[in-house]
Amino acid sequence: MQENTNPIDETLQDTQADTLAEPVEAEGDDRVAALEAELAELKDQFLRTRAEMENLRRRSAEEVMNAQKYAINKFAQELLAVKDSLEMALADQSGQFDALKFGVDLTLKQLASAFEKAQIVELNPVGEKLDPHKHQAISAEPSDAEPNTVVRVMQKGYLVAERVLRPAMVVVSKGQE
Repeated sequence: MQENTNPIDETLQDTQADTLAEPVEAEGDDRVAALEAELAELKDQFLRTRAEMENLRRRSAEEVMNAQKYAINKFAQELLAVKDSLEMALADQSGQFDALKFGVDLTLKQLASAFEKAQIVELNPVGEKLDPHKHQAISAEPSDAEPNTVVRVMQKGYLVAERVLRPAMVVVSKGQE
């Protein structure tokens, strides 16, 4: 089977294709321009969002650094009053032992108040079971208490916000011999 090719039909088809292609091409050019404009807008939004996120990350890092750097300010201000009181006690030349003892007692109360405000809690575990996370046993001695019970505190321990700052140094019971 041989196809009939008529030059007039071919010309007519070519003309129709060209006529149809022109609006499609014009429509396509408009569509491409619209897509390029949308792409440019999205790219601009992306770059702005990226810059904003980078600034936010940088500001957050600065805030964390400042929080770490200056976290002690409040506690340090509380300790200044304690230091002032101790300096006054050392400068006292009156020789009145009772007045000096009273001043030291007030200074200790100032320090305890500063510790309380900073969430520093004293560990004095006499009578408690040995907790290796909070206590450091330095010796054991015979006692009526149950074995591994704290019978004496050699040095108090401290917690900061329920975290061990310094374990208590304790003597524990061995039980009866």
